[in-house]
Amino acid sequence: KHRGPAYPCSTRGGSKWTGSAKESKCPTLVTVSVLNYPHQMEDPAQLKEEGNKYFQADDYETAINSYTKAMKLTKDKSLQAVLYRNRAACFLKKESYAQAASDASRAIDLNASDIKALYRRSQALERLGKLDQAFKDVQRCATIEPRNKNFQETLRRLGINIQEKLRIQFSTDARVQNMFEILLDGNSERETREKAANNLIVLGREEAGAERIFQNNGVKLLLQLIETKNAEMILAAVRTLSGMCTGHKARATAILHLLGMDKICMWMAVDNEEISMAVCNLLQVITESLSGEGEKEQHGKEAALVLDTKKDLKMITMHLLDMLISKKVSGQGRDQALNLLSKNIPRKDLRNPDNSRAIFVIDSGLKKILKVVGQVPELPNCLPLTENTRMIASILLNKLYDDLRCDPERDNFREICEEHIKSKVDPQDMDKTLQAVQTVSGIMQGPFDLGNQLLGMTGVMEMMVALCGSEREVDQLVAVEALIHASTKLSRATFIITNGVTLLKEVYKKTKNEKIKIRALVGLCKLGSAGGTDYGLRQFAEGSTEKLAKQCRKWLCNTSIDIRTRKWAVEGLAYLTLDADVKDDFVEDKPALQAMFELAKTSDKTILYSVASTLVNCTNSYDVKELVPELVQLAQFSKQHVPEEHPKDKKDFVLKRVKKLLKAGVISALACMVKADSAILTDQTKELLARVFLALCEDSKDRGTIVAQGGGKALIPLALEGTDVGKVKASHALAKIAAISNPDIAFPGERVYEVVRPLVSLLNTERDGLQNYEALLSLTNLSGRSDKLRLKIIQEKALPDIENYMFENHDQLRQAATECMCNLVVNKEVQERFVADGNDRLKLIVLLCGEDDVKVQNAAAGALAMLTAAHKKLCHKMTQVTTQWLEILQRLCLHEKLEVQHRGLVVAYNLIHADHELAKKLVGSEMLEILTVVGKQADDSKKQHVLNVARECLVKCMDYGLIKPLSQA
Repeated sequence: KHRGPAYPCSTRGGSKWTGSAKESKCPTLVTVSVLNYPHQMEDPAQLKEEGNKYFQADDYETAINSYTKAMKLTKDKSLQAVLYRNRAACFLKKESYAQAASDASRAIDLNASDIKALYRRSQALERLGKLDQAFKDVQRCATIEPRNKNFQETLRRLGINIQEKLRIQFSTDARVQNMFEILLDGNSERETREKAANNLIVLGREEAGAERIFQNNGVKLLLQLIETKNAEMILAAVRTLSGMCTGHKARATAILHLLGMDKICMWMAVDNEEISMAVCNLLQVITESLSGEGEKEQHGKEAALVLDTKKDLKMITMHLLDMLISKKVSGQGRDQALNLLSKNIPRKDLRNPDNSRAIFVIDSGLKKILKVVGQVPELPNCLPLTENTRMIASILLNKLYDDLRCDPERDNFREICEEHIKSKVDPQDMDKTLQAVQTVSGIMQGPFDLGNQLLGMTGVMEMMVALCGSEREVDQLVAVEALIHASTKLSRATFIITNGVTLLKEVYKKTKNEKIKIRALVGLCKLGSAGGTDYGLRQFAEGSTEKLAKQCRKWLCNTSIDIRTRKWAVEGLAYLTLDADVKDDFVEDKPALQAMFELAKTSDKTILYSVASTLVNCTNSYDVKELVPELVQLAQFSKQHVPEEHPKDKKDFVLKRVKKLLKAGVISALACMVKADSAILTDQTKELLARVFLALCEDSKDRGTIVAQGGGKALIPLALEGTDVGKVKASHALAKIAAISNPDIAFPGERVYEVVRPLVSLLNTERDGLQNYEALLSLTNLSGRSDKLRLKIIQEKALPDIENYMFENHDQLRQAATECMCNLVVNKEVQERFVADGNDRLKLIVLLCGEDDVKVQNAAAGALAMLTAAHKKLCHKMTQVTTQWLEILQRLCLHEKLEVQHRGLVVAYNLIHADHELAKKLVGSEMLEILTVVGKQADDSKKQHVLNVARECLVKCMDYGLIKPLSQA
């Protein structure tokens, strides 16, 4: 008769059973036909037995179904108690502790002395963090069965845990109380208050600390800190709240309601960048916790709570949209509200069909976003803005438009935009008309296709032409900027192609205003760069492009001009540097380079894309299509245009430009750009930065400089987030650095563990051979540092890929993979894989030891030496995997390279020490002669380690009695 689950029950299940006896690891499983026996008679007792069989087979879900069915069919209380008790055991195995405790309680209600149910409930309660209740249940078990050692041990362990919990709780409570007293005491010293504030932030990040602060009225006290209006106290309180909300849905929901969205928005609206950003981070953490992103693994009370957070998330969105058009909100606050909408509204994965959040924002707040986009800073009734506000709003528009799934949704978006623009056009009110043109200009910086359609609206182009001829500076500024944005895709902007150059030349000649002159020049630069890098398609006469670039560099270096205007000079260079003569002159102009780098470090982040584009052009890190010679000849024969490469775009010139950029300090500028915590740092901009980094890493001699200036750290976020192309480029740059640098210096602290995933992503058949090779080299370097790093590489599932490359026909890939495996076999988990039956891993290593490639041989011999030293079973297995094992081992022990010979002799030493029979096999072969020849050689400091191993092998053989000393022979 099959019995139900025995006690005490383990809370960790074995391997999951999937319904196939072949797949199961348990050799004692009953057959499939018994487990899947159809329910011809719905008998509760039979269903219970069936559930027991499923439980024994580790198929807990099916066991639960059987027990549940049986419960519905019986009114026998003793049977019901057993069923609830057994189902509780299943829930324990599945780590559903709240359900396990509930079922065990029902069993106890039916039978108060059910010892199995009591013990199972105590296990579940312990996992739910209710140690005192768990202790009472085990105490009752021990009373019923006083001689049960397991109950006594559990009592002892729980007693210690309860004491420790109380100790921590009381000490934490005291610490929390003390910190608040110091912070709220206006007379306490500044240094003491700063220390208390930092301690509170740290405590808020710990689960136990966060819970104690929350339980001890901490939110109210933190509110008091915020109301002191002291910037340091406000920051400490907000950061503590962020820690408390991270990954905890219930606490985040409670804190959101205790604080109230009105107060949170009011704090974010202040004109203090640090406070505004800290509150923005708090709201982001709350949003992530409410939507379940970045949630900590919870098995306790959190798992038992089911919270509907949709209303709260909707409320947060509505408040953020209201902030956009409020005059009480600072420019910083508006930026943070836009950033939060950009991060949380569009889908992160377009394969998810639910874009309801974007639809809601378009219906409820698109006009509010358009109002921000249409703001003109020079007008008196303008909302408070920063230099980044309008650009962030344009990016939000682009993300929302991209998130739409069908034409009707896009038509609705366009109609709202058209209606908004029409409402602004007023011949009697020039300021309103100006806002209409500014709105179109902003949309073209976002969803350009939509902007192009809006350009075709009746009267829009006429307004732009009229504004160009206006005498007001602000009218000309807005009109010229709109023309520049409109000329991004020439093939579509027919009006711009026909009239753009003439209009801009006229503005450039007539105006004496430097601001308008620069903008008009950028428009001309943009139109003049239509041929891209094609030397044969230059738009301007010989030398004109260089003159334009020289003027841009002059303005760029002129610090008396405002930053917003100098930014346009960089925009011009972003187009002009497509010309090789221009980029060569630009890298020679060190003051201009450094002026651009300094602008990139300012708070104006709208310059990021232009700087990144300019650097991509200077380093030639854009994609270049390879020309097929046959197609070129065909094109020439049919008199078609063939792209020409500029002589200064050849590799030698590019390398010289890279060296000059590094010398001018490009890495510190790039590192600063990567840190920009703004929606303006788009995935496209990240891709451009990744391209530049990869080009800069090309020469191995420069990589030390890149690491020293923080390039290694800056690359990590680029490799983890962005476009697919950008992530691959950044990962490749990381591989180049990690392959030859000391990881402790290149990626200090915990950062080194973040590098592993990007490197493993390069071990892919879709990546090219160089990327595979450099990724393997870098993983070899990392795996030689520590076992923690080796474990991280294994966790990222790199082992199967590394093993595949060990089979490669390509010599260098095979060598790099074998060297990487040589380092990884030090790890116990990897060793277990070699020990396991039914794989050819050891056979591959043994055969690689017989390769002609010395580096492959050396790495494989090293791996084999470590494996045979770690497990005696592998020593036996080695002699069974291939008939060539002895011949290969003999070749290693006679190798001309001392390092390979030493590793071969260590393998022989391991075999001899593993087993008498193995030693006998070696002595009965030519191996004895080899060991004797090597061991008899005179001492030599260069190869003493080799001689010593051979001699130790002979001594062990003598100990076995397999050979005798020469004097006894």
